[in-house]
Amino acid sequence: MNTNDQIVKEILLHQSYVTPDDILKAEEYAKEHNSSIVDYLFTSGLINRSLLGQAVAEAFKVPFFNLTANPPQQEQILKIPKDIALQYYIVLAEEEPLKVTIATANPNQENLKELLQKLFSGKIVDLVYSFPKDIESLFVNYRQPLVARLSSALKDTPGFAPKILEELFEEAAINKVSDIHFEPQENAVIIRFRIDGVLQTHGNIPKPLYENILNRIKVKSRLRIDEHKVPQDGAMRMTVNGKLIDLRISVVPTMDGEKTAIRILSAYLRDYSLSDIGLSQANQQLTLAAIRKPFGMIICTGPTGSGKTTTLYALIKLLNRPEVNITTIEDPIEYRIIGVNQIQVNPATNLTFAKGLRSIIRQDPNIILVGEIRDPETAEIAVNAALTGHLLLTTFHANDAATAIPRLLDVGVEPFLMASTLELIVAQRLVRTICQSCKMSQFYPKNYIHNYFPNLKNHFLDDSTTLYRGKGCTVCHGTGYKGRSAIFEFIAVGKEMRELILQKPSVDQIWQLAKSEGSKDLFEDGMEKVKVGITTLEEVLRVASPR
Repeated sequence: MNTNDQIVKEILLHQSYVTPDDILKAEEYAKEHNSSIVDYLFTSGLINRSLLGQAVAEAFKVPFFNLTANPPQQEQILKIPKDIALQYYIVLAEEEPLKVTIATANPNQENLKELLQKLFSGKIVDLVYSFPKDIESLFVNYRQPLVARLSSALKDTPGFAPKILEELFEEAAINKVSDIHFEPQENAVIIRFRIDGVLQTHGNIPKPLYENILNRIKVKSRLRIDEHKVPQDGAMRMTVNGKLIDLRISVVPTMDGEKTAIRILSAYLRDYSLSDIGLSQANQQLTLAAIRKPFGMIICTGPTGSGKTTTLYALIKLLNRPEVNITTIEDPIEYRIIGVNQIQVNPATNLTFAKGLRSIIRQDPNIILVGEIRDPETAEIAVNAALTGHLLLTTFHANDAATAIPRLLDVGVEPFLMASTLELIVAQRLVRTICQSCKMSQFYPKNYIHNYFPNLKNHFLDDSTTLYRGKGCTVCHGTGYKGRSAIFEFIAVGKEMRELILQKPSVDQIWQLAKSEGSKDLFEDGMEKVKVGITTLEEVLRVASPR
């Protein structure tokens, strides 16, 4: 058990937030899943984030301050010098004419109160507790703009290439960038980041200097530096801010030079819980019921980049215990999971999904994850594996949950086999979440919404509605969005659905039965997230529409 877990355990037990039995279960879970007791407490619903913050704050005998819900502005943050903020892990949370509120991860630090009293002379200094990660996320306000740092690095000839890449990867880590693009144009090379699924320009470098940067990327990813006319794919690994990341490299020739795309992958699985990925309580219960069954098939559908793999990894994390054998076959392996046997598809050695899956079945697995069902052979083996005592998780390309059944029938899966094995079908899309630093509310009269969104009349029946959006700030680079969540469509396969599958039903027949059993479509799930201020109506309409 790590130090933070030990502190949390003592605080929660001492203040009776949880029972000793709860802690024992949490410790077993943490040991089995290589995680922390907090993961279990959150996942099981015994505590939430605010409750944990309150508990720790009470132990320090100070109030709890939620920086995520009440983020300070940049000009406010910068009133504490950078060196002091980083040394003491503090941030100016609130400022009034006669008082300042300072958020810290450790209010008992020696000399902290005296130092702050000198810094804010003439004002009362109140200390409050905030989560260390929330404080750290605000330190980005002390960084120079990336453009300025790139300009400075370019002056450090001849060794500017490593410095440029270091600055880019650090910026990418802070902003949770999924891809970095170097795009050659006539006189310069544009640098763009994909943040929350959307590309944003973050600087440029002179074209003559790009060759040095490109050569360094090629050398580190074992590509040929003397080849400029054909596409090349490679991989490299780097440590950024103490964390190991895997990078997938793609270089292709264009009219203006070689374009480079870098996909950023964490080396190890992030600690996503079911609530973190956006599942409602009802959908969490359906999911937990499905993965507790000893065999059967769970299918996650959606287009490329809709978060399917992340959802399946969250399930694998819950299932990962020493007494079970979990084996995956993926293309590519996006995250490494401790305790799970992961196989990488390799066309060069003819290791396909189908061949790999046949081999996995001979490896005595309990749980199998197939990265994607792409062909009839893989579909047939997967269904038979689910039928013969294995829990099988996989992804499949279909527009929605109901469409997955006819698509699988078209691929060649026999109706009786599908009816016997399917347990749960999940469709999902990713939406950007509203930036908490600039979130604001707006009132909309019913007539306004009905005029501009006539097809949404059934979703807005009150005389007025409060909706939320991000105004745009430095934290979200003026977009009004920060982070992503998923919207879902669930179909649990029960007795009536199994009987319907045997009749080779249409999509409409499947959805009508699912809806009568309580299923909500993608748009309905999205609207619930709109009304509570997680995302915007525009974001939901971008990826889903009412049926």
